[in-house]
Amino acid sequence: MKISIRHIVFCLVSVLSSSTIQAQEIISPNGKVKVVLNLSEKNAVRSLFFKAFYKLENKFVEVLPDSKLGINRVDEQFVDNLNLISTSKSISIHDKYEMVCGKRHECENSGTEKTFSFQNSNHQPLDIVFRVYNDGIAFRYVFPNQSDSKVSIISEATTYVLPDSTSRWIQPYDLSYEKFYPLSKTGLSIHKDQEWGFPALYKVNNQPVWGLISEADLTGNNCAAKLSNLKNANEYQVTYPYASDNFKQRGVKTALPWNSQWHTIIIGKLSDIVESTLITDVSEPSQLKDIDWIKPGAVSWIYWANNHGSKDYQKVVEYVDLAVEMHWPYVLIDWEWDVMGNGGNITDAVNYAKSKGIKPMMWYNSGTSWLDPTPNDRLLTAEKRAKEFSWLNKIGVCGIKVDFFAGDQQDMMDYYIDILKDAAKYHLLVNFHGATVPRGWARTYPNLMTTEAVYGAEWYNNDQVLTDKAAGHNTTLPFTRNVIGSMDYTPVTFSNSQHPHITSYAHELALSVVFESGLQHFADRPSAYKSLPAEPKDFLKQVPTAWDGTKLIDGYPGEKVIVARKKGNRWYIAGLNGKDIAQTLTVKFDFLDKGNHSFQLIKDGKDDRSFSSEIVKVKKGNILKIECLPRGGFVGVMK
Repeated sequence: MKISIRHIVFCLVSVLSSSTIQAQEIISPNGKVKVVLNLSEKNAVRSLFFKAFYKLENKFVEVLPDSKLGINRVDEQFVDNLNLISTSKSISIHDKYEMVCGKRHECENSGTEKTFSFQNSNHQPLDIVFRVYNDGIAFRYVFPNQSDSKVSIISEATTYVLPDSTSRWIQPYDLSYEKFYPLSKTGLSIHKDQEWGFPALYKVNNQPVWGLISEADLTGNNCAAKLSNLKNANEYQVTYPYASDNFKQRGVKTALPWNSQWHTIIIGKLSDIVESTLITDVSEPSQLKDIDWIKPGAVSWIYWANNHGSKDYQKVVEYVDLAVEMHWPYVLIDWEWDVMGNGGNITDAVNYAKSKGIKPMMWYNSGTSWLDPTPNDRLLTAEKRAKEFSWLNKIGVCGIKVDFFAGDQQDMMDYYIDILKDAAKYHLLVNFHGATVPRGWARTYPNLMTTEAVYGAEWYNNDQVLTDKAAGHNTTLPFTRNVIGSMDYTPVTFSNSQHPHITSYAHELALSVVFESGLQHFADRPSAYKSLPAEPKDFLKQVPTAWDGTKLIDGYPGEKVIVARKKGNRWYIAGLNGKDIAQTLTVKFDFLDKGNHSFQLIKDGKDDRSFSSEIVKVKKGNILKIECLPRGGFVGVMK
């Protein structure tokens, strides 16, 4: 009898040691998104995993299989030794706020929050906060205990697992995030390090369900992470960069309490991905009390066609005059303005712009990694920024473009935020270039109008790779990079720079609506805009750069995209053909109000260098089929 009991106990322990001993569910308020948290033990190793699901036709579809959680400090590890101590009650989260720029002015989202409190084998605490929103999930790590001395947080076990053959669009990691988002089903890269930058888009196998992985709400106590699938091509681990002062140690140094950034996954249909504001939903509210001075707008930009143009006063005058003719409120004076000649200096250029009613902005080298171009090292310290920003106020400059940041380490996050805070004191708009991707700062510091972090039209200057890939790339960005924040692609170029482009004129015009950016830098030379036919020229004179609403009408990464954006009582609709063959794009007008509407359509003409324009009468529920040339497109406004 004793032998039998021992045998039963042994068998029971064996079963329990390999089974899930804790399971928690969190469901979004609309019932569509679900997270299951499991703490399982096997062979004396207690590991924490989570799964994500999306409800499709009353059935939950698995969006993310068992994916590991955990975090490590130098002094303690919180990975395979966790005990669940308590679980909080569910808390309702309701985000409702306004954005100065972005895909919509009024943002609203709802979620359910739970906090799970753990201890490691040394009885040290770790909280993991999960929020399950109506369009995705967010979670963060929290060390709740108090410590005046700093600790080093060096790595995460956080790993996103994708099944074999999952279609994914992720850019290989680059300090400036200027890479393509190639379609892959293997997860393998030509780069040996197998490192990838946010955001990461993937499609659930055999289902019309998608996920977009990123992060948000970074502070000066965080670094920006990347993904690595070096160990397993289908397992993407959150990876910290090396510290600036210690290239042997990754992560951050901080006093406690401390919280990580929000790890985010937008989940749903492709339209849910494109229309989501989850990145700003989880970010801190605006830290600025007065924002009336912050105005989005179009910008005439000198660099693309001229490279060194900003050191030529006469060239700057041409772009000021272009802004006047096109009714664009801003002009950006780019690099080398500190050595301006040929009839005037920077003060003369600023005064000329102001005399014409145009607001000037100026470029700066952040000073962190490049000795050239100039001006360099004017923003690195609070004292230098105060001196420079006071001078900009004095001469009448309204904004800055800061370029060439040196990576994603903690000190860089601190530097970004310091620039935004100090610029706000002097009522200066900010555009980050050569920078990390948006992580929600546009909500916290609304003077951040746009960020580059994209393989944009500027690359026509650098090599000819974009020539053949631009159309497919342009139809991928609305589902990847532009989802997470304003994107300074510097679009709408008709003439050629150093290397040609073969997208159609209508495709280029459509970028003004497809790509969202609080400051939209129109990059071509003045002659190209002045020679446009009346309809596209008039369209560019009045196209907004900030929106009241955004809808994805149709699309698929790398193939096509049709986006509708609302401003006031008008809808602006644009479509791109990402293929090298002709394609018919279909617009369904089911988003319109009742009544008859006039749609002024501008589309491809008889060839890729011409336009065709017409007025189409439509009403709610109508379907309009638009023939597009290879790499073509269309744009229109509902009047």
